[in-house]
Amino acid sequence: MNKEVVVITGGGTGGHLKIADTLTTEFIKAGVNVVFIGSINGQDKTWFENDDRFLDTLFLNTRGVVNKGKLGKVFSLLNMFLKAISCIKVFKKYNVTKVISVGGFSAAPATFASIINSKISSKCDLYIHEQNSVLGKLNQVTKKYAKEIFSSYLDSSIIKDYPVDIKFFENARIRKEIKTIGFFGGSQGAKAINDFAISTAKELNAKGIKIIHQTGKNDFNRIKKIYDELGIQADVFDFTKDFISKMNECDFCVSRAGASTLWELAANNLPALFIPYKYAAANHQYYNAKNLLDKNLCFLKNEDELKKEDLLEVLNCDIEKISTGLKVSIHKDGASKIVKTILEN
Repeated sequence: MNKEVVVITGGGTGGHLKIADTLTTEFIKAGVNVVFIGSINGQDKTWFENDDRFLDTLFLNTRGVVNKGKLGKVFSLLNMFLKAISCIKVFKKYNVTKVISVGGFSAAPATFASIINSKISSKCDLYIHEQNSVLGKLNQVTKKYAKEIFSSYLDSSIIKDYPVDIKFFENARIRKEIKTIGFFGGSQGAKAINDFAISTAKELNAKGIKIIHQTGKNDFNRIKKIYDELGIQADVFDFTKDFISKMNECDFCVSRAGASTLWELAANNLPALFIPYKYAAANHQYYNAKNLLDKNLCFLKNEDELKKEDLLEVLNCDIEKISTGLKVSIHKDGASKIVKTILEN
């Protein structure tokens, strides 16, 4: 008997693609073949073009509609619907009856194709994973067509746990005192976090606190030079494939509040001061972090109001209480629950 084939679609940014990656692993464990449909724009090809886990991959020339003029939005939407025809052909080739969208503009063609297919020809159930506290534009439009929406934030979601890679749980530990602080701006870096780290470096160093600092590629040379001039032996890097080991060294961190990063930190039991990216759509990073703030499981500051005293005050917090609280804020079987629900429907 042929294996069932599901389509996972979406991406553009690492947050969406991490979910696609984790769900792919779980589907394969369940004996299901996976086809990935994304875009040639964004990070999709970098992540999955040479990934031999997939039965097939399709990268389409699509772009988002955010921050475009009226004419640009019309052309982008028209292009997405045209690309949906290519997706329908893939569905037919592999007899696909389930499509899982992880969000981002990359998901639009296959999502529309799923809806069209269900209306005019055969069953093609749509499932959506919304990673953020605020529904993305695509998900706002397509949610009424979805058989199920999975979210850590929506009350209507039957599964609250975020699909985090099991490695973050396996390397987790309860923090009891702050000996090492990490500054994580992501692979692209965050100048606001980089500058904040430098502003606190002397005080942290004087207290004997080690600094681990991910600068991003564009700001690495500047930040490394400043640490050298200050005579501080910080662990400074632009990017690493072994980020989990860096995270596990830390007792506290300063980080952006993208959903994947936030829940990876929670899975690792690593307390954080979140500094949301202020240009994120609908300020969703702020509300991602506020969900934990309301449970006293993190610290949160907008970058425009940030002062070095905000971090120095954290050094006196009950770090063990926060770390323990994070341990029970997320369960390790989120991805497997989502996959089981999809396959049993």
